[in-house]
Amino acid sequence: MTVDTPASPPSDTVDERVAKPGLTSRLIVRPEIGAALGAVLVFVFFSIVAGQFFSAGGAANWLDDASTLGIPAIAVSLLMIGGEFDLSAGVMTASTSLVTAILATQLGWNVWLALLVSLAFALAVGAFNGWLVMRTGLPSFIVTLGTFLALQGINLGVTKLVTGTVQVSGMRSTSGYASAGSLFASTIDIGGTQFQVSILWWIAVAAVGAWVLLRTKFGNWIFAVGGSAVSSRAVGVPVVRTKILLFMTTAAAAWLVGSINILRFATVQANQGIGLEFQYIIAAVIGGCLLTGGFGSAVGAAIGALIFGMARQGIVFARWDSDWFMLFLGVMLLAAVLVNNAFRRRAEKVRR
Repeated sequence: MTVDTPASPPSDTVDERVAKPGLTSRLIVRPEIGAALGAVLVFVFFSIVAGQFFSAGGAANWLDDASTLGIPAIAVSLLMIGGEFDLSAGVMTASTSLVTAILATQLGWNVWLALLVSLAFALAVGAFNGWLVMRTGLPSFIVTLGTFLALQGINLGVTKLVTGTVQVSGMRSTSGYASAGSLFASTIDIGGTQFQVSILWWIAVAAVGAWVLLRTKFGNWIFAVGGSAVSSRAVGVPVVRTKILLFMTTAAAAWLVGSINILRFATVQANQGIGLEFQYIIAAVIGGCLLTGGFGSAVGAAIGALIFGMARQGIVFARWDSDWFMLFLGVMLLAAVLVNNAFRRRAEKVRR
């Protein structure tokens, strides 16, 4: 009597649990892939319909536009991945500009010292936002809306009290302006075209944000607290510290843009920055962030800001009515939400 033994599997069969995923599977799990495809489409479209768009001068314009939007959008994307929102980020750009300008022009401080004080102010407000959200359990939407309104009132009230007007100017005559301006507001000549240094700041912030998110323990904490704060706390993740640091990061990014603006234009209006907070959030969503937290990409937010810049300047180069930009923005937001949800579901299947 013979007993049949099962045939051994072929030697070239690879266990699916250790098999290396293919290129398609690796791309699907990246939150920014949808934004990257959208950026290519927007670039090709405006290169066809607007002649100046593809030129070096055109690129300098839309890259500059994207950079000052992208820097805070990257920080906002990290905060959104962590499950929170910051509606005070836009007005914070004006608040920090005003602090710097008032200290330098009205009190005669050196610009570098004024910049340090305005950075400390931004970090303090960011820490307060994070602490209040975690201490009270209130939605960050409500807490930062209150901060937004408070900063808006302070900006207007203090500026009128100090200068008698709603703006502060005269930065170019202050001590330290030249050296600070060379770092934050200079231009770089490439082939006879002037590119703003803010573009380099944008690229650097995107690189640092991506590195922190994907290569550090803190990045793991961000994804964890955005996915489930309760589960994260149970496994030892410092939820409170993580979220407070994320709010401080958003405030610091707003300070950077505020510093770039005040040193480039040498004047600041008390009502600047209002409405920008929604553009930061939209850029982050276009870049792959979910409104529910736990999913997103710093590079994706940078690409979302790039789409913003290309569309806004492309419409100008095409000589269209600028009101069409809002239609484009609405369509992009809805499309991004649908695409992001689809990619998240596909990514979850791939990871299983």
